[in-house]
Amino acid sequence: MVHAYILIQTEVGKAASVAAKIAELPGVASSEDVTGPYDVIVRAEADNVDDLGQLVVANVQNVDGITRTLTCPVVHLAQ
Repeated sequence: MVHAYILIQTEVGKAASVAAKIAELPGVASSEDVTGPYDVIVRAEADNVDDLGQLVVANVQNVDGITRTLTCPVVHLAQ
């Protein structure tokens, strides 16, 4: 299983509706409004990196009101 955080910038006034629409997508564990340089942060999960890419490109980026995304895959570093 691959997990990632997707940081999203939206059009002005669209953060709440974008977060709500993304929360309904399969593979999205959580979707929340945040403050700072990004408007929404999403925790996503997929079976593999290819499926994660498909989730972002085919589903998340097609939500109306999104201007930019940044996908940050979670890594597990050995200590």
